[in-house]
Amino acid sequence: MIYDAIIVGGSYAGLAAGLPLARARRNILVIDAGQRRNRYAEHSHGFLTQDGTPAADIAARGRAQLMAYRTVDWLDAKVANVVAADDGFRVDVEGMAPREARRIVLATGVSDQLPEVPGLAERWGRHVFHCPYCHGYELNEGRIGVLASSALAMHVALMLPDWGTTTLFLNGAFEPDAEQLQALAARGVRVERSRVQRIEGRLDLVLQGGHVVKLDGLFATPRISPASPIAATLGCDMDEGPMGRTVRTDAMKATSVAGVYACGDVARPGGSVSLAVGDGAIAGAAAHQSLIFARH
Repeated sequence: MIYDAIIVGGSYAGLAAGLPLARARRNILVIDAGQRRNRYAEHSHGFLTQDGTPAADIAARGRAQLMAYRTVDWLDAKVANVVAADDGFRVDVEGMAPREARRIVLATGVSDQLPEVPGLAERWGRHVFHCPYCHGYELNEGRIGVLASSALAMHVALMLPDWGTTTLFLNGAFEPDAEQLQALAARGVRVERSRVQRIEGRLDLVLQGGHVVKLDGLFATPRISPASPIAATLGCDMDEGPMGRTVRTDAMKATSVAGVYACGDVARPGGSVSLAVGDGAIAGAAAHQSLIFARH
């Protein structure tokens, strides 16, 4: 069987991409490796009608709704490679027979390269976050930190006083210039130059010299990169930005490779369920129309 489209990645963007295709009665296959980026977060915030809902519940409900359409198949598996074929693509699946499709939608997500501070990774998604809009409100105007890994931390530090008392931990990553220091002071942001040695307890930052700073929430700015090499292997153009590497797409989520679309975090710097769902809906509709009008 040759599918009209294979969607690689079954999280929020991939699920949203499937709906327009399923509702057009197209035969589609979703292949998902089960590694949602926000799998460590207990709740999702900022997604209209789902604010405060457990993140896993949103994904599970989305999968159930998509699978209610009879033209949709699902594989819990990992895609090893995607290769252009005569009239579409061959998708190599680990431990299974290859599948074929006329269109590919990449919703593979990204990997977060966290700062190398002992104790940080264990608290990622629970007490250490990347998005103030997703997690800032729940900190109840408490004690908030920003752990710098690049100058991008300036942007986050200037935002966060709207959510609580903010300290920017430079951690040797960069030194603000006079204008930046003035901007931080105007927002009431405290600057801490001592390096963070480790994180203990709920969220106790142990600084060089032994001083301990207790926080209610800590924000970091990890570098991102595509969680799968498939886009690069296919030859999709990439964008390199302050946050890391993403797949380049046009307004309809088409990549530089004809017949291949990309959506969600892999094709957008940042990270939000709302944006992933919106991008997925665009990608799915565009993939469907390309099957009719023979454009990529």
